[in-house]
Amino acid sequence: MNAVAIATGGHVRVGLEDNLWLDRERQHPATKEALVARLARLALASKRPFATPPEARRLIGLEALA
Repeated sequence: MNAVAIATGGHVRVGLEDNLWLDRERQHPATKEALVARLARLALASKRPFATPPEARRLIGLEALA
């Protein structure tokens, strides 16, 4: 779903609660680092920019940090 979101201009998030495995064969357990790296590769290949931390906070409705 994250790949579809990237391809269609949407936003993505990463969480181990949604992704226990990195692959369909369930041979490689997911880690936060591996999930972020995979999404970063997809975003770069799609020429989609990354949100900065302040941009991400604004997008999800959190207050800016001082």
